[in-house]
Amino acid sequence: MENKTPQVVTIAGSDSGGGAGIQADLKTFQARHAFGMSIIVALTAQNTYGVQDSLAIPSTFIDAQFASLAVDFAIKACKTGMLADIERVETVVKNLKKYDFGPLIVDPVMIAKGGHPLLQDAAVAVIKEKLLPLATVVTPNLPEAEVILGREIKTAAEMIQAAKDIQAIGAKNVIIKGGHSADPQAADFILLANQKAFWLKTPRVETENTHGTGDTFSACIAAELAKGTDLETAIIIAKGFIQGAISEGISVGHGHGPTNHWAQPSEEVDLIIEENM
Repeated sequence: MENKTPQVVTIAGSDSGGGAGIQADLKTFQARHAFGMSIIVALTAQNTYGVQDSLAIPSTFIDAQFASLAVDFAIKACKTGMLADIERVETVVKNLKKYDFGPLIVDPVMIAKGGHPLLQDAAVAVIKEKLLPLATVVTPNLPEAEVILGREIKTAAEMIQAAKDIQAIGAKNVIIKGGHSADPQAADFILLANQKAFWLKTPRVETENTHGTGDTFSACIAAELAKGTDLETAIIIAKGFIQGAISEGISVGHGHGPTNHWAQPSEEVDLIIEENM
């Protein structure tokens, strides 16, 4: 009976404030009944006001964390978050090729809520060239998709084209998150590897407590895949989970507060098939 519990790992940065990064991922894994573990790529001195400092972990120690988990655990899915710089991206890519940790969800974290950069500009090209082709799913928000593609993305049609172009880079399944869009709803566009395309829409919530939403969303997908949930269902569950975490808010800190990881998933998720591809 050993090693039968669903196991999932986050490969990312630590948020000392607990709202994003490794901490948000582990809280999400626990809420979704998957056993979570971590490979820490960077440390941050961080609170709800923002990131005050950050420190990259030596690549040799990242190697050691991968090797330690691989020899013992039956990891069925993994996700990446903050990867800091070229050296750390290269190290993570090398290890993901070496060890089979199941489906890979890439959350291309670039900038913290307070504006602090979490990825060197020069590392974007390495992510595009070497990490995205390994991804089962990539989950950029609009600003991240704009950096990946080098152009503005404002309209629904531009979100659709962005998903196609990121898929062409090598990612199998693409989710363009629309939280930063002008849409009256929080509308995400999903393009699957089989070319099925759909929108997931939820009501917007008036709150500043959205710290760690991207981490939580991608972590929920990873946890569901580790449990054996099919990808489309996992994405829908994740959309409801993050909607609940935002709408059932908690009061922590004085700035951009965290979401509520023990909230019940929302059922206010509209699925709309996209026919005009």
